[in-house]
Amino acid sequence: QVQLVESGGGLVQPGGSLRLSCKASGITFSNYAMDWYRQVPGKQRELVAGITRDVITNYADSVKGRFTISRDNTKSTVYLQMNSLEPEDTAVYYCSAEWGSLKYWGQGTQVTVSP
Repeated sequence: QVQLVESGGGLVQPGGSLRLSCKASGITFSNYAMDWYRQVPGKQRELVAGITRDVITNYADSVKGRFTISRDNTKSTVYLQMNSLEPEDTAVYYCSAEWGSLKYWGQGTQVTVSP
């Protein structure tokens, strides 16, 4: 079955960095566009960054210049490098895989930015 497993979350001080990973299994990874979303309690899940199968990237305005999304098709893994983290980046981060009408989600990883 399809599995997306995120890792790399944790507690970090403002200005710090984290690198999230999402490893996929059960899909032909190179066919899929991969996205990172985040969600805080009481708010809608928001798109943070995306990368297409052709390695075209897009970012939410709030993270442009600080976050970088990348993918390694040989490892079926998508990454989110997060630099200059701010308390407002605190959220549960989810990866998703999308191909046509198919969309799969990971279970999420908590990122907390606090002194």
